[in-house]
Amino acid sequence: MTEIAKPQVSISYCTGCNWLLRAGWMAQELLSTFGEDLGGVTLIPGHGGIYEVRVDGHLLWERKRDGGFPEARVLKQRLRDAIAPDRDLGHLDRS
Repeated sequence: MTEIAKPQVSISYCTGCNWLLRAGWMAQELLSTFGEDLGGVTLIPGHGGIYEVRVDGHLLWERKRDGGFPEARVLKQRLRDAIAPDRDLGHLDRS
């Protein structure tokens, strides 16, 4: 049997800005919501004010482009739209 590769999320964060805890919290949020639907979440230390979230290399959120840090709800919706558009996120999809 061939196993289908699960989506891989990466969160690049600035070590100089001390954004490790923020990146770790967001990784935890994504793993709690998507659980075994993800192949993993990788934290990537960087510099220069970087904070980027990618799924399989595709940019979901970039701090400078998108105007700050994502709310967990917004990032979860973007990830869902990228990997499972028909999935209902329950209360996160309600206004």
